[in-house]
Amino acid sequence: MEVRRSVAELGARTYAIQLLSDAGIPFLVGGAYAFAHYTGIYRDTKDLDLFLHRKDADRAIELLTRNEWRTESEVHGWLHKAFWADFLVDLIYSSGNGITGIDEAWFAHSVPAQVLGCPCRVPPAEEIFWSKAFVLERERFDGHELTHLLLKVGPTFDWERLLRRFDRYWEVLLSHLLVFRFAYPSDRAIVPDWLMRELLSRADRSVDQGNWPERICRGRILSPRNYRVDVDEWGFEDGDTWDVQERKKDDPSLVAGGAPGADGLH
Repeated sequence: MEVRRSVAELGARTYAIQLLSDAGIPFLVGGAYAFAHYTGIYRDTKDLDLFLHRKDADRAIELLTRNEWRTESEVHGWLHKAFWADFLVDLIYSSGNGITGIDEAWFAHSVPAQVLGCPCRVPPAEEIFWSKAFVLERERFDGHELTHLLLKVGPTFDWERLLRRFDRYWEVLLSHLLVFRFAYPSDRAIVPDWLMRELLSRADRSVDQGNWPERICRGRILSPRNYRVDVDEWGFEDGDTWDVQERKKDDPSLVAGGAPGADGLH
């Protein structure tokens, strides 16, 4: 399966997994390995993605540094990097937009797997879907992974938990589910009818609500780079900055992963 990567690179990845395992640092193997676990589809990957709580990511980077890995901390504010020669391991504890950070649910619902011959755990399929759904860059869009994930393991999804994850970002969830229905019209029943009706009813209510009073571009949550012009030149308020402030409020319905609210402004 790993025909595109050298024995040395695969050895470095295995070494990282073994070091963290031996040290008792909890982690989940994500990226291409988790995707292959759920779908049977292997895509070549230039690095190993490990998902950790923030405190454990700090412990892991210290451990790898002590074992002669070259390390970089706080890269982009949401991950550490470790290099063995030119081989990369990412230690991920948050996300670029801050919405899909690693919390206890990632571990509580994780599943056992074998990666590079090592026993480990991979993230829940729901959290993989949730985190990838917000990545819509020109050079990085994993829509095909989302549809394949739904096709292969959607029947076992905890759909109520996934809806809670998206919460005030329900339109993002709906958009991906509509793409799935287009791609696989013979498998539409994988997504429960109650969920589609709930999301479509929210969309219907949003039509009645009309425009927001604020001129905000929430595209920045999905692609900070490609929606930069909206803020710099076209007079829109930065929806990413606005969203961060909203999430700091005490209202639990505004916290990603919290209980569903009343849809908010849509």
